[in-house]
Amino acid sequence: MDEANYRHEWKHIINNADKIAIRQRLRAVAQVDANAAGGRYLIRSLYFDNISDKALREKLDGVNRREKFRIRYYNGNTDQIHLEKKSKWNGLGTKDRVLITADEAQRIVEGDLSWMMESQRPLVQELYVKMNSQGLRPKTIVDYTREPFVYAPGNVRVTLDDHVRTGLLCTDFLNPDCITIPAGAGETILEVKWDAYLPSVIRDAVQLGSRQLSAFSKYATCRMYG
Repeated sequence: MDEANYRHEWKHIINNADKIAIRQRLRAVAQVDANAAGGRYLIRSLYFDNISDKALREKLDGVNRREKFRIRYYNGNTDQIHLEKKSKWNGLGTKDRVLITADEAQRIVEGDLSWMMESQRPLVQELYVKMNSQGLRPKTIVDYTREPFVYAPGNVRVTLDDHVRTGLLCTDFLNPDCITIPAGAGETILEVKWDAYLPSVIRDAVQLGSRQLSAFSKYATCRMYG
């Protein structure tokens, strides 16, 4: 693999006081992501796994080289839905994604895969192959709210994620009436991602003293409920 395409990532679970302090610091040095109306947006994802919970177990076991697939849209807008594959390697991460239509997403949810190999999009074809070879299937909905900040030097992205909710066993993620419930203990997740280097101004802004890095996974947290 080409390590140059992978990004560094820090992840912390923080409390409300941390969130307020970090938000104030970031507003002084970074830009709010232009796509975040009012400084935040809602994310709905549908994660895939197989009957043996391969993606979940690899995450919990800290497997060095792993991947997971999901479908995602923002602020309830199903006109732009992304199929994404997140890959981890030696602690670094990368993401491939491609647009799919709402009809295509619904067909995947319903188990209609016949159209996928005819797609000219390699990521769609890859998901098709792995749904057949590994038994990947839609597993659970994960909803949450995100506050995103960006800083151009280092291609830095900092996010504050909270209000995580799970769809339990519901996978009808295009249905706005799909019932979701709060997941976890009300944590806020601080994520910091960057390319070759993390500028000191951002490092200082997200400083958490003696706090330790966390392996928190929104998908794993939501899977505790079903």
